[in-house]
Amino acid sequence: MSLIAPRISVVIPLYNEAENVPDLHRELTASLHALGQPYEIILVDDGSRDATLERVLAIEAADPRVRVLRLRRNFGQTAAFSAGFDHARGEVVVTSDGDLQNDPADIPRLVARLDEGYDMVCGWRRQRRDPISKRIPSWFANRIISVATGVHLHDYGCSLKAIRSDVVKGLRLYGEMHRFIPAVASWMGVTLAEVPVNHRPRTRGRSKYGLGRTLRVLLDLFTVKFLLAYGTRPAHLFGLWGLASGGAGFLILVYLSYIRLFEDTAIGGRPLLLLGALLFLTGVILVSFGLVAELLVRIYHESQGKPTYVVKELTPPAVPRERERARPAL
Repeated sequence: MSLIAPRISVVIPLYNEAENVPDLHRELTASLHALGQPYEIILVDDGSRDATLERVLAIEAADPRVRVLRLRRNFGQTAAFSAGFDHARGEVVVTSDGDLQNDPADIPRLVARLDEGYDMVCGWRRQRRDPISKRIPSWFANRIISVATGVHLHDYGCSLKAIRSDVVKGLRLYGEMHRFIPAVASWMGVTLAEVPVNHRPRTRGRSKYGLGRTLRVLLDLFTVKFLLAYGTRPAHLFGLWGLASGGAGFLILVYLSYIRLFEDTAIGGRPLLLLGALLFLTGVILVSFGLVAELLVRIYHESQGKPTYVVKELTPPAVPRERERARPAL
């Protein structure tokens, strides 16, 4: 391990990428050396079943700036990124794929843009070198995610990003949420920029992406949307729907009670009675569920000391004030 604290940590998850590892290390080294800043490369072996682990260990033995993080089994790309974030030491964390489709030569441009004052710089594969079967679902997914989260990016699927360490250290990622990092981080009030990057066709190895992953991403979108909009106030979501449903059911029941009492009309066989009762009970359940969710959120934050805010900077006083001497009691 390098004795100099790195400024840049590059985190790359690897799963069965033995054929790409040597060229990946060579291109990363050339790109990062050109920056002239201390760096480290964290290669996360996500339970590979080929010779990936042997090759990255050989690289680690020859290059002190390379660190290998081995997971016990294949946990998925999101977990691999999260593990790399936990062990990164740099002020800037750069993420990328290990299939060589992301070009390491773009890293200096992302870091330079980050140094302009942004908290996160995302790559945009303007000219994608993937088959149309991947580009079309990705195009729709990017539009849907942008509209749902309010964070408008051209390319949520690009793993090439440069992020300040204080941002990634506050992220907790699950499922397939690594592609939602910009949206999740937006809760912290981060500033985002997007930079067009080079994208290359996969020439070796096997792609791990498909239509099934796209569907899982859309399912994770519901979770992200809920966390961003109602993560600290779930009662507002369930309560509003509960009040709407319960209020509609209550009005229906009042109407039916009126015609039964004052117009002497039978209401026992009316479907409207069942609808009113169902809406009213649904409203009561939703409001109650919202209250329970509110209690769980408060227990979660208070028991673990997790604040509901994020501090960007605390400016100390320019001149420390001397404590006033206590006056003697009269």
